[in-house]
Amino acid sequence: MFKALLFDLDGTLLDIDMDYFLKHYFKKMMEMAALSGYANVEKLVGQVYKSTGAMIANQDPRLRNEEVFKEDFFSKWEYPRKEFEGFFDRFYAEGFPQLKEKCRPFSGVPEMMEKVFKKGMKVVIATNAVFPFTALQQRLDWAGVGSFDYELVTSYELMHFCKPHHQYYEEIAGIIGENPQDCLMVGNDVGEDLPAKKTGMKTFLVEDMLIDNGSTLQADWRGRLQDLFAFIEEL
Repeated sequence: MFKALLFDLDGTLLDIDMDYFLKHYFKKMMEMAALSGYANVEKLVGQVYKSTGAMIANQDPRLRNEEVFKEDFFSKWEYPRKEFEGFFDRFYAEGFPQLKEKCRPFSGVPEMMEKVFKKGMKVVIATNAVFPFTALQQRLDWAGVGSFDYELVTSYELMHFCKPHHQYYEEIAGIIGENPQDCLMVGNDVGEDLPAKKTGMKTFLVEDMLIDNGSTLQADWRGRLQDLFAFIEEL
């Protein structure tokens, strides 16, 4: 029925409240920055937010998301780029792993993923491309699905677009070499995951941790994780 399955990560494969998680994410970032001798750690959080917004808004296909974020961030941040890139590397190596306790795996998701791979379809982790690969790999590990050989994980190092732009989904289809019509996008966010429909992809909306900010887009299928597991069985 499908040649490729695309899975959102947060709230779909991993039981995580991102608003709660991000509070602790930035708290840890500020703690590490202060311990490293940096001043204005509140300004750091504000600039990360603003530069992430610039990255999400960007629609220039010549620029990778990482380039957009760093160009915006370091044009407004007072510390040298080379020095502070080293801080970000330390944060994801030492601070980010401590956030594991702020989320938990969904029961049944690793078994579902195993069945998906046995069916021979291409599998993509189609999480919003605003984090470096290491932060995505760690969260995949926390979800119990980090060891699979994915066709693509949409990190900010690779992608040129973010959700909710339909170009994000078109780029995925191009990278994996499949027509959008042969792909299914599975996610829990109406506003970010259902725009895949604009490219011709089919969609499955997972309702366990549903995020619905009022988009008029309608999923082709919807239900709780148990319904998704049954749907996958039937493919």
